[in-house]
Order: sequence, then structure tokens, then C-alpha cells
Amino acid sequence: MTMREKIEEAAARYPDQRSAIMPALLIAQEEHGHLPGPVLEEVADILGVERIWVYELATFYTLFHTEPVGMFHLQLCDNVSCMLCGSEELLNHLETVLGIRKGDTTPDGLFTLSTVECLGACEMAPVMQVGDDYHAHLDVARINALLDSLRATAGAASVEHAPARLPGE
Repeated sequence: MTMREKIEEAAARYPDQRSAIMPALLIAQEEHGHLPGPVLEEVADILGVERIWVYELATFYTLFHTEPVGMFHLQLCDNVSCMLCGSEELLNHLETVLGIRKGDTTPDGLFTLSTVECLGACEMAPVMQVGDDYHAHLDVARINALLDSLRATAGAASVEHAPARLPGE
């Protein structure tokens, strides 16, 4: 089934085509990996809606990516609850361990590091979303274990990467 057919099938469930924008964006992102301008325009054209409506949703929600992201998109919450529980220190640790800054992707394409305004999980602060999964009550040790697990999942365990732990940890 083509992307167009999947979007049209999803859109048929909605009385208003504008209501089908989010499901259509999910389909397009799954197909393309991210949502560059031409893909957003194609989604708008398929649905017959204003392109700005598609662009607004694609750039507002953190689940949509208008730029390529790594295999694992690390989205660390930096809202008040998470900040008070140490998310700033965790961001610094992630940047050091991964050798990248917030907004960048590691050279091997495994990790993209971002911060998000709120993941709606204040009771689990500090929290980070990786793909569809939330990782809660984070500290440096849990971050290190998570990175090791993600590298192993990617089959990267046998490839030489920067260690998940800093010397002395």
C-alpha cells in the first residue's frame, strides 16, 4: 500500500480532512523517517487542506521531526519538575558522553539529543522519551545503562563507540 493510499484510508475515518492531519503525518514520517517540506506539502495535497495547517502541526508536536534524527531520539524533559530533579545535570552528562550538543546527532547516526518542554510525566521526574518509551527517575547510572542497552539493541555492541561512562564513574 502506498503512502497516499494509507493516508486516504486513514482520512476516510474523519468527517473533516483537517482532523486527519496528525494520522497522515505519522504515516508520512514512518514512510520517510522525517518530514521535510516536500513531504509536508504532499500530505496537505493528499488531504486537500491548507499547507500551513500541516506545517503548524508538524512543527508544534515533538513526535514529528522535520529534520533527520538518529536511530534513537533522546528527548529529555527540561520543564520545572524535571529541572528541579536534575535534568540539567543529565543533559550535561549526555552531551559529554555522546560527544554532541543538544540538537545534534552522533556521527554514527545512533543518537539524536533534544530537550522538550514537557512530557507530562512530572511524577516520574526526571524523565526522557526514547522513541515511544518513557524512562523515568533518571540519574547518571540509569542514563549509562540505557545508552549501553540502546547500543546493544542497535547491534553496536561489537562496534567501537565512546564508552557510556566517564572515567571515574
